[in-house]
Amino acid sequence: MFIPNTKEDQQAMLAKIGAKDIKELLAQIPQKFLYPALDLPKALTEQELTAHVRELAAKNKPLKNFIGAGMYEHFIPAAVPALSSRGEFLTAYTPYQAEASQGTLQTIYEFQSAMCALTEMDVATASHYDGATATAEAALAACRITGRKQIIVSQLLHPHYKEVLKTYTRYGGISVVEAKATDEGVLDLAALKAQLADDTACFILQTPNFVGCLEDAQAVSAVVHAAGALLVAVVNPISLGVVQTPGQYDADFAAFEGQPLGNPVSFGGPGLGVLTAKKAYVRQLPGRMVGIAKDKDGKRAFVLTLQAREQHIRREKAASNICSNEALCALNAVIYLTLLGPQGLKEVAELNLERAHQLASLINKKSFHVKTFSPFFNEFVVQCPIPAADVIKKMEEKGIAAGYDLGQLCPQMKNCLLVCATEMRTPEDLQAYADALEGI
Repeated sequence: MFIPNTKEDQQAMLAKIGAKDIKELLAQIPQKFLYPALDLPKALTEQELTAHVRELAAKNKPLKNFIGAGMYEHFIPAAVPALSSRGEFLTAYTPYQAEASQGTLQTIYEFQSAMCALTEMDVATASHYDGATATAEAALAACRITGRKQIIVSQLLHPHYKEVLKTYTRYGGISVVEAKATDEGVLDLAALKAQLADDTACFILQTPNFVGCLEDAQAVSAVVHAAGALLVAVVNPISLGVVQTPGQYDADFAAFEGQPLGNPVSFGGPGLGVLTAKKAYVRQLPGRMVGIAKDKDGKRAFVLTLQAREQHIRREKAASNICSNEALCALNAVIYLTLLGPQGLKEVAELNLERAHQLASLINKKSFHVKTFSPFFNEFVVQCPIPAADVIKKMEEKGIAAGYDLGQLCPQMKNCLLVCATEMRTPEDLQAYADALEGI
């Protein structure tokens, strides 16, 4: 945050504190952690600055995007930003004086209702920072519910989600272990069954998983529950138009990144964390939940029904101290789903499925071939004859963002490329991608 204080204001504050200047105020901080003085260019007029920004923007290269890996480019109807940018919504953040913000509370209530309908789960929170934090919150809730201290995650859970989970649990006496995957790119169910123990609080299953493959969630749910553990499902919300919902395979929690629902990719953020659960676990959910009541005149009124956040209750009683409501992103999501409806969501999901499989068929020949053997949704792994980083560089020269280099995560997969095709990619785009590969 930047507060434009005058030099006089700064001196007055320093005098009150008892420091002669900023350096003395920050003296306890080691020099290596202090930023050097900013070497800013001479100030420009508005006209000059506008011309300079346009000059910089002209350097951008428009690329056909085939990158997924957790953030997905989808078509956003014009009505979504038109409605969410209205003054009533644009400045809405967190309802600290809740009942005074009936409009904000209603949008959160509609969001919760939409997320429950989408996942076929009982209850939903008001949203979280992103999919990774929502997943970590679900896992911590499972530990509180069961009194157990072990979390098992699929090896094919998004790597960023794993890192966030490890950060959340590092000092809580909770262990995080991985259940290995098969060569087909799905969970090894037999290995998971052997790993589940009396101290396992939950298993986190992502489907479609990080490499795009669909898991047998029904079988996983049965194995996990037989061991007395809870199931946390991590899903792609668009895929729920054509695959089983978490509610259908008896998941205890469902968490996901809501960015695909009416929110642009925007260089990877902001995200939208969605967390839903069975009603039995509602009091362990972090953040806030909005419900409907009646005021003294008997009229409908929206209220904060549950507030398990440290700013509302005692810190030691809070379910989480770091969750917040991504109000504007959540509003985009509920407007997007309202515009599409169940049939529209199904059609978008079918297009994703169709385009990805069309592209896989075009690629799967000669020196490039699809390494994914299991059923997949809208992304898959391509085995390259050269390092994937080189393929990405060569494809960029042809106006194509080819995918995600899996070698960044696993050195042994340096020749593997994770490729995504959503409804944004036309049949002509798919053919152009395949033709460009042929030239490498």
